[in-house]
Amino acid sequence: MKKVVSLLVFVLFLNGCDDGDLTMENIDFEDTTTQSCTTNDIIYKLKEKEALLLEMPKTDFVNEPTDVDNPTLKIIDNATYRVVYRFYNGTVASDNICNTIPPALPSVSDQWTATAGTIQIITTAVKTTNATENSTRITGYNHNITFKNITFAKTNGTQVYETFPFGDYVTDATDLPFGFDKVVEQCPTSKQLYNYVSSEALTMDNLDPALIVNVETPLNTPRTALIGSVQNKLAYRLYSNGVLNQDYFCTTTVPVLPSIKEEWNAVNGVAGVSGIIEVTTIKNGTSAYKHTIVIKNATLKKGNSDFRLGDNYLYGELTTTN
Repeated sequence: MKKVVSLLVFVLFLNGCDDGDLTMENIDFEDTTTQSCTTNDIIYKLKEKEALLLEMPKTDFVNEPTDVDNPTLKIIDNATYRVVYRFYNGTVASDNICNTIPPALPSVSDQWTATAGTIQIITTAVKTTNATENSTRITGYNHNITFKNITFAKTNGTQVYETFPFGDYVTDATDLPFGFDKVVEQCPTSKQLYNYVSSEALTMDNLDPALIVNVETPLNTPRTALIGSVQNKLAYRLYSNGVLNQDYFCTTTVPVLPSIKEEWNAVNGVAGVSGIIEVTTIKNGTSAYKHTIVIKNATLKKGNSDFRLGDNYLYGELTTTN
């Protein structure tokens, strides 16, 4: 009799499970590529008949590395911040997610909706390296997304995950052209150095007067100084809403337009290591002098983001006369 009862219990257990439920219990999208819709705030992952959807304002993905142990946190509220897992009766594609009127097939055969939990985002800069110059540039920002203590409402109850990795979502960084012509100018009163093109400028303020002198430097013995936060302050600015010209510089009041879109300031230099300014001066004609300015091992920073100019960045050439 005991054998019969045990057999009946086993049969009932098998009947209580089907292949669909077993598939949906094991959700794993961590190694699947993240995609995003251009017409709404949905980012998503697709895997055969499954879709994992995250809807949140794209403005929350800030292009700024998060502090260590201080990730960005957003509470799932099923309004502004939504997480949905769907299972389809056929192969799912992007059109099923982003189109205003999605295709009729495949259709959603089951859906889990997150009712509670936290969206955790850890952001880091994505950089490329120029091995020849030993310089770096930021090309994007990687946002690693993990759901914490997320609860899904299912047709037959709830499913809770203490940690549910969503994966990475990459946003593009603002391009910093650095298209300078290497011709440096100097303001007559403030002695500010500046190099500019139509939408960007690289300036050096409160310059040490000993750097630019109308005296030739000995061979292989440039004048040197360190970049600082006050004296020899090096700054890169990217502009919008207008075109830069020479009238923008050397004024008592900085013009409103063009407006500054981004500003990056050089990190203070360390003697013999980084942030070093070198000036080599040669005579150029009877009364003119050419000063070649090189910046060595400088790092520019904005918030938690930074990049290297390179081992030897040619700032440009300044011509002065007696």
